[in-house]
Amino acid sequence: MVYIHSWQEFQDAAEDLYTKSPNDSRYCVKWKSSEGKLVLKITDNTACIKFKTNSSIFLNRFEALNLSLMQKMQNQRRKEEPLALKPVDVLSSTLDVDRANSPLPAQSSSVVPTQVPSNAGVKKKKAKKKKG
Repeated sequence: MVYIHSWQEFQDAAEDLYTKSPNDSRYCVKWKSSEGKLVLKITDNTACIKFKTNSSIFLNRFEALNLSLMQKMQNQRRKEEPLALKPVDVLSSTLDVDRANSPLPAQSSSVVPTQVPSNAGVKKKKAKKKKG
């Protein structure tokens, strides 16, 4: 087992190791709370690399590595920008088709807001008893 001291080297080596043999690779995360250490290990039964740190600076990098490996494990790519769809148009067109096929009379599509009591979800404090 080899401990890699540079985060960038570990991340590159971990991603390469997983890319070479995705079916045999295992990724292990250990948190030792008594020592305050984070140990990351990835192996494919022939090569094993480890990274150990006690710095909280690596938490964002750790999350980025997890995201990258999980996307590879799910065979997904990172989404650049989500397309701006108009769900109202899609929804209204499907509703129109459903209404046309429905034997029930057409109903108005306006939404009537329900009235909520002004004290909803608020608990009153109990009055303190007087000593006397």
